[in-house]
Parts: sequence; C-alpha cells; structure tokens
Amino acid sequence: MRFPPPGTARPPIIRITNGTFYRHQPSSHPSHLSHSHPNPPLFSNLTLTLPSHPSSPHNWAILGPSQSGKTTFLQLLRGSYLCFPPTARSFPYLSTDEVAPRLRGNPSKAIQYVGFDATSTSGGLGAAASSYISARYESHREQTDFSVRDWLLGNTELNPSHMPGEYQVDPELFERVVVDLRLDTLLGLPVSFLSNGQGRRARIARALFTDPEVLLLDEPFMGLDPATVAGLSPLLESLAEKKSPRLILAARPQDPLPEWITHLVYLRTDSQVGAMGERGTVLDGLRAYVRGVWKGGLTEDETMPVHALIDIGRTLTNDGIKGEGLAEELTRSPTNQAPIIDASTPEKEGEPLVEMSGVTVRYGTKAVLGNWPSGLHWTVRRGSRWGVFGPNGSGKTTIVSLLCSDHPQTYSLPIKLFGRSRLPEPGSGQRPLTFWDIQSRVGHSSPEIHQHMPRRLTVRAVLESAWADTFSSVPKITHEAREKVEATLKWFAHELNPSFAKRSQHTPDELAEVAKEEERLKWAKDYQFGELPFSSQRLLLFLRAIVKNPDIVVLDEAFSGMDDAVRDKCMLFLIHGESKTFASATAAATATCASGTSPAPSGSGSKGISVAPLEVVDSEQARTGKVKVHGLTDQQALICISHIKEEVPDCVREWVCLPEASSGEEARFGRLDGPLRVSKKGWDRIWGVDGR
Repeated sequence: MRFPPPGTARPPIIRITNGTFYRHQPSSHPSHLSHSHPNPPLFSNLTLTLPSHPSSPHNWAILGPSQSGKTTFLQLLRGSYLCFPPTARSFPYLSTDEVAPRLRGNPSKAIQYVGFDATSTSGGLGAAASSYISARYESHREQTDFSVRDWLLGNTELNPSHMPGEYQVDPELFERVVVDLRLDTLLGLPVSFLSNGQGRRARIARALFTDPEVLLLDEPFMGLDPATVAGLSPLLESLAEKKSPRLILAARPQDPLPEWITHLVYLRTDSQVGAMGERGTVLDGLRAYVRGVWKGGLTEDETMPVHALIDIGRTLTNDGIKGEGLAEELTRSPTNQAPIIDASTPEKEGEPLVEMSGVTVRYGTKAVLGNWPSGLHWTVRRGSRWGVFGPNGSGKTTIVSLLCSDHPQTYSLPIKLFGRSRLPEPGSGQRPLTFWDIQSRVGHSSPEIHQHMPRRLTVRAVLESAWADTFSSVPKITHEAREKVEATLKWFAHELNPSFAKRSQHTPDELAEVAKEEERLKWAKDYQFGELPFSSQRLLLFLRAIVKNPDIVVLDEAFSGMDDAVRDKCMLFLIHGESKTFASATAAATATCASGTSPAPSGSGSKGISVAPLEVVDSEQARTGKVKVHGLTDQQALICISHIKEEVPDCVREWVCLPEASSGEEARFGRLDGPLRVSKKGWDRIWGVDGR
C-alpha cells in the first residue's frame, strides 16, 4: 500500500457539491399530478464532505422526524439515487491505493449500510428472514440452521463470504466484537433462533467484519435494552476514534446522541436539510428556533415542527443519559408535555385469555425462557394491561410466539389460550383450538411481523389483512370492517400517504384535485408497503394489530422508529380510536376531516399549533356521532413489550420482567400506581435498580 508524501492532503471519501437527488429520472415536463407516485427533488443543492483523514474528529449523525428521509440520506451517501448534476457526487479517496483492492472504486462495498427493516440487504439475515414466522422454530432447514458463528464469518454453503486468499475476519477483532455485542454465548445457536435485539447486534457485528471504510448505521440503538446500548456505544466510539471504519448514524430527534458524535445533519419533513454542521453550532441554532417560536417572535416552519425538537440534544454517555434537550423550559412546562392518555384501567378483570402454568422453553439443552425451577407462571385476563420487560434474549419474543401459537412447543407446554389447550382434552367435549382460531383473536405488531409482511401489498391491503388468515390471502371484509379500514386510513393519512408532505408544491387547483383523491383513498391502493418509509411501515402494522378490536393486542416494540408526535397520536388512537384528539389540533382536524385528511397531532407540522398547550378533547367525529373505530375495551387484553418507558401506553398497570436466560433467576412481577411514562421510580423498580 502506498501513502502520499507527508503534508499532502488526502482526498475525501465522499464529496457532494450542490447536488440534487431524485428517486426516479425527473421528467422534462414535470406535473405533480401526472403520476400517482410523486418524484420531488431530494436534498436540493446539498453540499457535504466526509474527509478521509481529518485533523479533528468527524463523526456524523443524521437526525429527523418521521418521513424526513433519514434512510434515503444514508443511502445516497453510498451512491444510491440519481444525482443532478452527475458530477456533483464523487468518492475520490476510494480510487487511491490506500484503499484495499476489494473495495477500491466501489462505494457500495466500501460504504456499508446496516438497517433493521426486512428490506435491508446489507448485513441482513439473508435466508433466515424469508421464512414464515413459525418456520424459525421448525425442523432442520439448510438455509436457516447455520450457526451464528458461521453466519457472522460468512461460512455458509449458500453464501460464502470469501475465497482462498481473500480478506478474512481478524481473530482478535472477531473475539472483541462478539464479546462487546454480547454475542459470545450465542455463537452455537441457529441464527434463525435469534431474538429481535440479538439479530440487530449480529447484523452490526457482521458489517464490522467486512472492514468497510464507512459504516452507515440506521438507528442502531433502536430496540436494544439499556445494558446492550451501554456496551455498543463504547464499541462504536473506539471504532470512530481509530477511523476503522468511519461512522455515520441516523436517529430520531428524541434519541440521545452518543457524546462522541461531533457533527449533525437535521432533516426537515419535506426531505430537505434544515441544519448542518458541528454539533454545538447546529444545536444552538435549533435551540434559538425553538425558543423563538415558543416566545412568539418566530412563526413555526411547518417542515420543522417544534414538537419534534423539544427532546433533541440529550447525550448518551458512559454514565447514562445526560441533559434535558434543547427547549428545557418547554420540556419542563407541564402544560406542554403530552397529556396522560386515559390512565384508568377496567375496574374488574374478566376471564383468563392466556394461562401459562410453569412454562420452560428449551432448544436442546439451552433454556431460552423459564430457566428457573418453577418455570413461568403467568395469567392474562380480559381487561388487563400488561408490560413485558427484560434484556435482549430473555425470552420476550418467545412469549409472543407462544401466545400467538407460532411456536410448536405451544402444543406440549402447560399453556391454555382462551381457556383451551392446543391438544384435545379427554372428557372436555371441546375440539382443540386451531392455529387459525388463535390468529383471528390476536392482533400482533412486532419486528417479526414487519420482517415477513409482503412488500408488494398495498397500504390498504396490509390493513385489511387483519381480517385474513394469512398476510396474502383474501380477507373476509364486512361492511363494518370496510368502514373501520377507511376511517383509520383517513385518520392517519398525514403519516401514511408519502405524498401528503409534498402538498406545499401544489397550486390551489391541484390541491382541490388532491383532496378529492384523498377522500377516495386512492393513495392507499397506489402505494405498496415496501414503498413507505420505515416509520410509516411500523405505524401501519400497529394499526393492523388494533383495527378489528381483537381479544388480545400484542405490541412488541410497535412504536420503535416513530418520532414522538406520531407515537403520541398512536397512543391516543389505541385508547380512544377516533373519538378523541389533541386540543391543539382541533382546528386543523375540523378543517381537514371533510377532505379525508388526517387530523394532525400536536407537532405534526401545522403552523402555529404545536406550541399550544396539549389537552385531549372530543374529536369532530365524536361530536357528530360518526365514530367508526373505537379504542380498547374492557373485553380486550393488552400486552406491550418495550425497552423505552415513553413507548409504554399510559394504561399499562401490571408488569413482568424476565431475567437473563442464563442467570437462573426468576421472573419478577409487579403493579404500577400510574403511567410508566412519567415514573422514573417505577421504571427503575422494573429493571431492579431502585436500590432495594
């Protein structure tokens, strides 16, 4: 390898100078209504340089609310999307002799992307991700039964990662990464048995083993428990310090940023850059904007909603999360925090829906759930509101698979669902429950559902599949079900319709035509699931889980990937359906419901709205008696799994915290006095760090 003479400046890895990007070839005669899929310019006149060997650290984070284009921004950094002019984007350093021959001149290999949705191919789980959910637990399958060790090293028959003489993983790097990412005890497991959090860690590890020049991590801490985050951040910091590889992260505004991040890009909701530069400079500018709007001196920019900014700026350190965010006085003001959303629970719980009487799940000699003498004893009744917590790998995903009857051990374990066993019970006079019986009574949103949902289904078809036996089979849609689907799509049109945020580009006449199409919900039949941003996909799966009011609602990391404004709107919809809205959005709701658009939640981008005090009030639908979708009833049970207390619905009162599978400790149970979101003491008690 040859190096430049001392004092010679090395070219940057990525250089973008006044580049504008498009998803498709732009038309020479653009018309916003000429095609159902708009093709607006992305990140117009973008200028950004990622130096190869800077004199000071350049560790970037890309921030932005839902649908701002964080993933798109990361992908264009590795050569995706059309750049105009084509010469505006280049990769000078990748053409030098300092770059390994296998990476030289190839941005798609030298710049690795790790995302955590099923459409991500770089660092993905490959064949293991293509099977139906229950297949991960079934008999030997060559495509999915290779071990975690072999998958990490690329030693699989179907996809060898190297030929003799090519690059191989350094043994010391392998040992360090698997220990720091807490994968060392999982190396012998089939890769298809990994939980959601374990799979995320494995994808990051595999990307690190390819030794790229740049590693793009799309929300790397999402879905990880606090202990794993505490281990992952220092590992990434050490890599950043050695520039091996250079790191660029994407995150939501409310996510705490590692203290080693030095530079920020903040994206607006119209896929344009709102601010860029050194961390302190960008945060100071956003702080001035937030306070200016709050004090009344500035008009809120609809593409930079203040509600999405109030938590930005918190720092992830080795000692925990520090700071209160940009608008500290706004955050501390009780009139501007999201209100408690129906913290009450049914006075009397009903019949048992789930009964686990000493459950232990083992794969061979390895126990992954109930690894204590008595096993897991747990009963979920109608009207109960449960939170299920525990570190990654503690068995939360396994619990979901058991109560959804995806796991074959449901047949042999002491489990009753809806008062009945999966096997015939002599003398009971009842037939055993079928898989389809159970699936029809459980609404389920999880990373596993996200992974297996067919990307070709339209937005409307995904929602209607709540009434189908499988994702792609024909749903049994009644008139009532159709009304629920249409009401839900209209309520969340702002968040689900990718072209909604582009309406500012329309003329008044075009807006009238757009309103007619939105009333007919044409967009829900035009857009496919795979075309939606990650946050919108998560939102759609959440709505699919609750829209038909199933007996059991299971929300497994259902709100991950959403910004706090969308999450709060989902929380309100979960409890109240269409009947309630936020007072600060009342005017917008009244003005837009007639056109079939979404009543905007606080902070959704409407001018002059998001800084008003929040209050839950009756919606226009409730006042006119036109509510089609209602919230949770006392006949339903809710089970929520999350590692973030703000993503736990306020109605959750009972909790179970699972121990590390290898610890031998028993699960702990408890009851909350109030909403977990505003109770740090309750959260610490759940995780066993309350000092008792």
